[in-house]
Amino acid sequence: MKENKYDDPEFFSAYAGMTRSKLGLAGAGEWPELEKLLPDFSNKRVLDLGCGYGWHCAYAAAHGAHSVLGVDISAKMLDEAARRNGGSNIEYRRAAMEDLVFAEGSFDLVLSSLALHYVRDYPKMIRNISEWLAPNGAFIFSTEHPVFTARGDQDWYRDAQGNILHFPVDRYFDEGEREAVFLGQKVIKYHRTLTTLLGVLLENGFLLRAVVEPQPPQTLRHLPEMQNELRRPMMLLVSAVKQQ
Repeated sequence: MKENKYDDPEFFSAYAGMTRSKLGLAGAGEWPELEKLLPDFSNKRVLDLGCGYGWHCAYAAAHGAHSVLGVDISAKMLDEAARRNGGSNIEYRRAAMEDLVFAEGSFDLVLSSLALHYVRDYPKMIRNISEWLAPNGAFIFSTEHPVFTARGDQDWYRDAQGNILHFPVDRYFDEGEREAVFLGQKVIKYHRTLTTLLGVLLENGFLLRAVVEPQPPQTLRHLPEMQNELRRPMMLLVSAVKQQ
């Protein structure tokens, strides 16, 4: 299996305490903008890569999806998904997304929320997704913004008193592995430039529909973890369609 911090009890406990874990989609800062990108789910075959607690799976099912497959590497995540967001037309499967094999044209819509920055071989992943999608199928994802992943440590630059001065960006064009600290533990992520993130989609037959750098919604800006999120882009949202 690929790296799987989420089945570590201490790490998973910290993740469970996050606002997005407790409140679901309403607690995810990017959700108001991501929801705008979602197409009509009616009778769609949906694949959710890195489904976590299954919030997006439940949303797809509630909005008319024919079938929903949520995939995640973490058994603990999938246990929570089944408990919180189960459904007769929702299936959860444990696997690393890089190891999945599906027939060509198996899905009408592929979603992925904050998971692609854990994938080492992004071009191969996008090639696979293109093959799995039917013609005119949609691929909608969120990932950590290249500005946020560039340096690696993903922390603010502070003065001697600990006050935030700015967010440093370094090694931007040096793509590849980064060691970040997330929820108090070291986690391996992969940095890619904006050119790579979007260019690989174009190279694999996708037409870009929208590219969004979401800001925290007014409803969440009172939270301590959101106080400085207007100072740097943390996430990138992309909507693309597979051309025939």
